Amino acid sequence: MSEKQRISGFGGFFFRAKDPSALAAWYEENFGIDRVPSDYETQPWHQNEGPTVFAPFSADTPYFGEDMSKTFMFNFRVDDLEKMVAQLRANGNEVTLDEGNPYPNGLFANVFDPEGNPIQLWEPQHNPS
Repeated sequence: MSEKQRISGFGGFFFRAKDPSALAAWYEENFGIDRVPSDYETQPWHQNEGPTVFAPFSADTPYFGEDMSKTFMFNFRVDDLEKMVAQLRANGNEVTLDEGNPYPNGLFANVFDPEGNPIQLWEPQHNPS
């Protein structure tokens, strides 16, 4: 039997937006996520390798916020949650820290993009090996 093939990571996340250009600008300004290049010579946003959770949730979960029409939530790894929260707040974003921080797997905060999409920020717990 041949070895089972696995994906090596996310190659992109595509979603609908009311104002794609404005939303792309918000993600670039607040998180440093480069906009999609308009040519094949320019490199797209590169992310650091690290843990990724792929987790389907129940259709009626309140975990993504009050708006039940939102069917996904971003979870972005960050190196320094405190600095990221300060940056987001300085840009006029409302950010909440998860109750119960720190968790065994790290620190968490929550913010919504301008179109109401939920975003969870995660500073992973770095266990010395």
